[in-house]
Amino acid sequence: MSNEFAVAAVTLTLRNLLDKIKDIQDSDEFNLLPADAKPTAEILVTNLPLDEAHEFDAAKNQVNLFLYHVEHSPGWRNMDLPGRIKPGETGHPPLALNLYYVITAYGENGSELIGHLLLGKAMSLLHDHAVFGRDEIKAAFEISGLHDQIERVRITPQPISLDEISKLWTGFQTQYRLSAAYQVAVVLIESKRPAKTPLPVLTRGEDDQGVASQPNLLPPYPALSSVTPPNNQPGAKIGDVLILTGHHLQGDSMVLRFKTPRLAEPIERPPLAGGTDIQATVGLPDDPANWPVGFYTLEAVISNAGEPDRTTNKIPLMIVPSITSTAITPLNPPVESAYTATVTCSPQIKPEQHTALLLGGREFEAENHPAQTDTLTFRLAEIADGEYPVRLRIDGVDSLLVDRSVEPPVFDPSQKVTIP
Repeated sequence: MSNEFAVAAVTLTLRNLLDKIKDIQDSDEFNLLPADAKPTAEILVTNLPLDEAHEFDAAKNQVNLFLYHVEHSPGWRNMDLPGRIKPGETGHPPLALNLYYVITAYGENGSELIGHLLLGKAMSLLHDHAVFGRDEIKAAFEISGLHDQIERVRITPQPISLDEISKLWTGFQTQYRLSAAYQVAVVLIESKRPAKTPLPVLTRGEDDQGVASQPNLLPPYPALSSVTPPNNQPGAKIGDVLILTGHHLQGDSMVLRFKTPRLAEPIERPPLAGGTDIQATVGLPDDPANWPVGFYTLEAVISNAGEPDRTTNKIPLMIVPSITSTAITPLNPPVESAYTATVTCSPQIKPEQHTALLLGGREFEAENHPAQTDTLTFRLAEIADGEYPVRLRIDGVDSLLVDRSVEPPVFDPSQKVTIP
């Protein structure tokens, strides 16, 4: 956990990060800069108040980092540190701080253009480095302990209104320069006050027996708590057998009702034999024309003679697509790094369903399919040759890429395509 040096550690780490601005003078792009935008003088990174930074050294290039505001973090205001306080103990919340910095750039000999170049470089560095690494904090100020705190330190752009800008620069009685503000949070400074740690209880009453009470909290009506596809996959394929858990599930008869916005009427299925009061199973028929991919709700209707039907709560279920075959062919006429992918899938896809093919980290939209079909065409543009994991995404539901029948899970080797 960090100590009282953590604020200085943040400033030093930021300054070390901004020191990379100096690399621009050794880069290949330096000679390509226009003459009036080329920072030829030394580039300095400073930590000065705004009035002193303005008058530092006009002959040099300067990026100034100034901590202008510190506030308590409300999210950690009254929280104990996880893992530090055991049950029954009383600890003291850390001093949780959000730090606000303003970055200002000054070009050599008053050049506004060079100042803008340096500010853009500084903002680009912070944009690409939104979270401090533990090693770089340790290298900057190891004794602060900031690198060991449980919460990561993040850099976030901080918008400043014109009124706030005016007050900030007027307070230092100096001329305004174009600047960018950032919040760095959160810094957790551990309290020095010791925690109160009472001794453990030896006995809980006569003969070391406490109160024994186990009320029945289950409601007297049927309810579903979960639906589990095979191998704990996130979604079910048509033809799968689902396991339903809940309570009060037995009756003279049961019907399982599947609803989805893609169907005008719900689908009703009977459970498989062998159900109990807390568990039932149901099979999804291999009927690709009538079970569209998408999000469903599942509920059970339980009937007993002489009583009204009882309907359980609804639980969510995904019906996922399966890729049965994929063919990659060159475009006609051929185009460099472009191909046509023909994918056969199950269930069938309705014309109004949004469909995309995911190859690695790329997404490709399907060509129009005016009728319900199990064959889709995709144009693959600007894609390099190689082997890619493949997924089919329909209405936001992906085909199964991970094989969870083994431990640890692995990518399904059958869900790959090779280009060309």
